[in-house]
Amino acid sequence: MPIAELKSRLAAAMRLFRVPADNPDLTRAQFGAFSKQIPLLYFILISNTIAVAYTYVNVAPDWLTTIVPAVLTVLAGSRTFWWLRQRRLVRSDADILRNLRATNWLTLPIGAGFTAWSFALYPYGDPFAKSQVAFYMAVTVIGCIFSLMHLRSAALIVTLIVDVPYVLFFFATGEPTLKAIAVNNLLVSGAMVTVLFIYYRDFADLVASRKSLLAQQAATQALSDENFRLANLDSLTELPNRRRFFAELSSAFTDAERRKVRVAVGIIDLDGFKPINDNYGHSVGDRVLIEAGRRIREVCEGFGPHRVEFARLGGDEFGLVVCGDPNDADLLRLGQRIGDQVKLPYQLDTAHTGLSCSIGFALFPQSATTAEALYECADYSLYHAKRHLRGRTVIFSSELEAEIRSRGVIENLLRTADFATEMDLVFQPIVDAMSEHTAGFEVLARWRSARLGLVSPADFIPAAERIGLIRPLTQVLLVRALAVARTWPDHIRLSFNLSAHDVCAAEGILPLIAIIEKSGLPPQRIDFEITETAVTFDFVRAQQSIATLKAMGCGISLDDFGTGYSSLSHVHRLPLDKIKVDRSFVSDINENPVSHKIIKSLTGLCDDMEIACVVEGVETRAQLDTLRRLGCDFIQGYYFAKPMPADAIGDHLAKESRRLDGTEAKVVA
Repeated sequence: MPIAELKSRLAAAMRLFRVPADNPDLTRAQFGAFSKQIPLLYFILISNTIAVAYTYVNVAPDWLTTIVPAVLTVLAGSRTFWWLRQRRLVRSDADILRNLRATNWLTLPIGAGFTAWSFALYPYGDPFAKSQVAFYMAVTVIGCIFSLMHLRSAALIVTLIVDVPYVLFFFATGEPTLKAIAVNNLLVSGAMVTVLFIYYRDFADLVASRKSLLAQQAATQALSDENFRLANLDSLTELPNRRRFFAELSSAFTDAERRKVRVAVGIIDLDGFKPINDNYGHSVGDRVLIEAGRRIREVCEGFGPHRVEFARLGGDEFGLVVCGDPNDADLLRLGQRIGDQVKLPYQLDTAHTGLSCSIGFALFPQSATTAEALYECADYSLYHAKRHLRGRTVIFSSELEAEIRSRGVIENLLRTADFATEMDLVFQPIVDAMSEHTAGFEVLARWRSARLGLVSPADFIPAAERIGLIRPLTQVLLVRALAVARTWPDHIRLSFNLSAHDVCAAEGILPLIAIIEKSGLPPQRIDFEITETAVTFDFVRAQQSIATLKAMGCGISLDDFGTGYSSLSHVHRLPLDKIKVDRSFVSDINENPVSHKIIKSLTGLCDDMEIACVVEGVETRAQLDTLRRLGCDFIQGYYFAKPMPADAIGDHLAKESRRLDGTEAKVVA
């Protein structure tokens, strides 16, 4: 056999007598199993040693029957106590390896000591006592091999240290019986070693498979945790999502109900976010959402002593669950802090943009008795804030509850209403600012319900939008308005309001086009008024609809300019003919320099862009004179006339003609 191969086999054989250090998992498993069985090994040694010593106590010297067994017993007992302590200790891999190696080397002197003691006793006994020594060594070595099977190297050392001298010693006695016992012990020990190798291999495989199984379980658990996280996380802002929000709401509501304390739900809507998407693109809009979410989260995290769960519900809407028995003052303070942070400027590359936010809160148990109803109350508070207190915080109250009931009644009656008979039309003049001649009429709808009486458009128009009836209502009203306009002089125009649902519907404005063509009224005499809010609802689709109406010859007016998002990009990007300035800037135009400057700026803008400027809400001569000086083109308001029914328009135009003719005659005279 080549020397290299011999060295290789010798090295492999030597590795059998060492504790492997390249598999920490196997070493730790060995240590755990070994520490449980080692006390059994020392029990076998101690009990068998005492039995043999007792047999020789009267025939052998005292140092062999008392002192040596006592030393060996104390050594075995101390090692037993040491191993029992290891079960309660948490050790590192390096410490475990060091202890196993120490045990491995201690096996050599301990095995040799017990073997030498046995051989020293043997000559002093009679045949029975000598047989007991042979039996003692055979049984003990088999028990030790069995107990050391988790530490293969130690078991092999014991086998060599005990069995080899054992066989040689008893063969040297020449006694056939003892020689047979030695051979028998050698065969059994060989079988035990074979079992030891098989068991050790299976044990190592089991540890490896368990490690693999644990790794698979860990990977599965990690995947499950990640899936759970993703299922409850908003991918854009990395905030909890709508699903997580409602789970938190349900849990917090149940806890508050059990403890009989308050819990609040809040809904936040960003005011002015859609124009950011329109003006700067969705990538900038996403960055604004991320930054706004970060700011609100910081406010919520620092709002002690109350715990606030914060989530993104979708779009530019966020949700809050306020735990810890909050009151109205706490909610208003939280809303103020959130609003202050959201209002801070957002610097995005070269663009600077600002936002505000409207917030609606509802408090348990004052507002609702279920989590779902509490959320609905918060949603209505937000709706109220956006309509009447934009940029403010609104807490659900008994007044809002009455509004909800009233809204429900209006919606139910609107579903069964006969638009043809219950809807009335009134018309308010739009007057040329310089000549004071009526240039057109804006048509306004009034609902005369058989049960509720006269219902304001501010109530039934939003209700029709909510329940999906605004488009059929628009079509009925447009048919009637066009029929009335056909009776007017050819120079009088009709202004008709369209909602966001009219200009942003998926099927487009084809029904409105069909109505116009069927009416016989030239499209050039029709102005469609569209609010800023309608435009921002879906700017792309609204832009397409407006372009189609413009191509027919219809005029386009941007209504209520200055009260919505006031995005000048709408003025630049839409084919507008008129801008209607909201009445809120007119009421104090002669007292408030700010209002005066705003209208002056708007008239200048319209003049530069060759767009007509229409001002609403004019009620006094002083206001009219100021608006004339500022260059306004058209006036609308009670100063000239309140909205009137269709049959009063002829008299109004006749009176106006007589008035203006008389004025002109006086001027000529």
